Amino acid sequence: MEYQDRSLTCVDCGAEFIWTAGEQVFFADKQFKNEPKRCKDCKGKRASRPSGPSGRERVETVTTCSACGKETTVPFRPTQGRPVLCKECFQQRR
Repeated sequence: MEYQDRSLTCVDCGAEFIWTAGEQVFFADKQFKNEPKRCKDCKGKRASRPSGPSGRERVETVTTCSACGKETTVPFRPTQGRPVLCKECFQQRR
């Protein structure tokens, strides 16, 4: 099948962008079913947003290590009744 450049409309900004024949070949090789929906700029903006549950940013919590007693920062909110380890103690237990 011979591919030709196609003009598509971005679902985010409404701008037209070109879906090149080479990109179409790539999509076919990867067996992607859908055409791209976003232009390069909107795709980049979307990729740079924080991910995870509902797009929340990481939480940094200052706490005390359960093993050595050293003050440490962890990237989550500790749950009551569960031990919290500093980086060094965590690495030792792995």
